Amino acid sequence: MNNKTEFPNGVWPVMLTTFDADGNVDYTGLERLIKWYENEGVAGIFAVCQSSEMFQLSLDERINIATFVKKKANVPVIASGHVSYSIEEQVKELNAIAKTGVDAIIFISSLLAKEDEDDKLLLERLKKLTESLEYDVPLGIYECPYPYKRVLSDEIISWCVASEKFYFIKDTCCDIERIKRRLDIMKNSRMKLFNANTATLLESVRYGASGYSGVMANFHPALYEWMLRHYQDQKNTVEELSAVLTMCSYIEMKNYPRNAKYALQEMGLSIDLMTRKINSNGMSPTLEGEVRQLNYLSGIWKKRLKLI
Repeated sequence: MNNKTEFPNGVWPVMLTTFDADGNVDYTGLERLIKWYENEGVAGIFAVCQSSEMFQLSLDERINIATFVKKKANVPVIASGHVSYSIEEQVKELNAIAKTGVDAIIFISSLLAKEDEDDKLLLERLKKLTESLEYDVPLGIYECPYPYKRVLSDEIISWCVASEKFYFIKDTCCDIERIKRRLDIMKNSRMKLFNANTATLLESVRYGASGYSGVMANFHPALYEWMLRHYQDQKNTVEELSAVLTMCSYIEMKNYPRNAKYALQEMGLSIDLMTRKINSNGMSPTLEGEVRQLNYLSGIWKKRLKLI
């Protein structure tokens, strides 16, 4: 994708990082995962994000992963990778990621201001980060739930639109009325909204959202892609599928991302279950069974929709 090209609508998975049994980044597994996403029909890949365990990766690892994914992928690749609390350190991190050649750099809203700091300070830091980038690269912003979830105000969204530098928002507000206001603000601009919440996804797309960028794209992205392609011409099936996907999405609260890696293993992808996530336990027999049943249900729907 050329610089300043419109980001394609569809599914943008928040990419997992594959590790070997010793906890090192497994680039062979990472390449397998890229190909799996592409075979599922995704529009692009969001690498070096929270699902990638970026807060547990060194800067060199974040740079190497972004470089590798951009090199191997046949779809656009965006990346975050700033994890420090100091704005000066974040500038260094973001410039290092931008240098990898990814198609956009994604800012983390919760690192722009502390929970008790107001939007005025957040906007000052957002401007500083934007002005401090050494590369002319499209920007995005992500309401990452760590270290806390900073839901962006309409005023911040308006500034991002007016700057004409922002192309992508990974929306995690889970509030359809707020999403509608955002889409009104973004109308006729270059900025696109990708919803991370399955329950509000279908309504948001009908109102103008551009797609899905959430955890469940690590389980069954092809089903989301089908829904996004057919939400206008197969309304009854889409309504039924949306309800199923919403119920399935509750699995993301059960030992993610290890459960997603287990799901991928069960689908035949040769990757390890290793994760650096703090307090992540092993897969219990019950959870393993739940994931296998989710895969089974996904398979039923893929057959019904003639995706396999």
